[in-house]
Amino acid sequence: MERIGDPIDFRLLDEWQREFPLVERPFAEIGLRIGCAEVDVVSRLAALRASGRISRVGATCAPNTVSASTLAALSASTENLETVAEIVGRQPGVNHSYLRENHWNLWFVTTGPDRAHVDRTLDTIRAETGLQVLDLPLVRPFNVDLGFKLTDDTTKAPVPRPIRLDLLRDGDRAILQSLTTGMPLCARPFALIAKELDRTEEEVLARIDVLQQAGIISRLGVIVRHRALGWSSNAMVVWDVAAENVTAAGTSLAAHPGVTLCYERRPVEGVWPFRLYCMIHAKSRGQALDTLTGASMLPELADVPYRVLFSSRCFKQTGALIAEKIAEKGEAA
Repeated sequence: MERIGDPIDFRLLDEWQREFPLVERPFAEIGLRIGCAEVDVVSRLAALRASGRISRVGATCAPNTVSASTLAALSASTENLETVAEIVGRQPGVNHSYLRENHWNLWFVTTGPDRAHVDRTLDTIRAETGLQVLDLPLVRPFNVDLGFKLTDDTTKAPVPRPIRLDLLRDGDRAILQSLTTGMPLCARPFALIAKELDRTEEEVLARIDVLQQAGIISRLGVIVRHRALGWSSNAMVVWDVAAENVTAAGTSLAAHPGVTLCYERRPVEGVWPFRLYCMIHAKSRGQALDTLTGASMLPELADVPYRVLFSSRCFKQTGALIAEKIAEKGEAA
């Protein structure tokens, strides 16, 4: 990756990963704050997306609130890797797919409007690959924000709001799908979303505000691609923590500098015993291992067996599937 030398581009990437303005002309508001014209903000973000440094400007949602998801893995031979990865990647619900250094080497997240959709996706992958698929659903998150400064600032993500699913209304899932797919890069993106959903701009803005306050939208802003921005070392670390110790260990691990994600998942008896997961995004393998060494010395993780699975290739990275038909329309546009 080339260094981000342009100060305006750097500010767009560093300062706008969350708290995106909920106004009719959000890019004009951003321009006012960073000192450039609305059209320049839009064109810069479009260029950053085209270069692969950002995946979209949009939302991430709190896991398993308005949709279902699971982390899954399979073991693909070197000879069949490309074929298996293509089968996994073409499933509409698969939004992340990585090659990792382990016997279970192809890891992916599959999402859908409900758990039945996720199950159908996993069954399709099993049938088409002939391989065992580990299904590792989320039990609870400790930190799943994944927005962080591009400097060496170790400031932790804001404490998430309590989830208020009672505030969800008819039509909200369609708005959320538009935001997770990626909002239009134009002067009035919310007006265009509203037009596509046969709503008013005012309604869409009001509902997004409610969904943020309800904790359903966990982050709204620029969604960066970490590897393209210099965080080339991506390690998933899995910890064989006893069930009764997960709360203390997960809380401590999530607060450790350099840990960007942390969550508990259901193990697979006799095959995959690990309950506690964390992600470490670093600029080098050595830096990631330094972070891991510090984490392994936490009192709550002392003598806990773990494995580190570095990623070596990204096959797919998109937004989650929330409302199937709307998502397909957005991807085809």
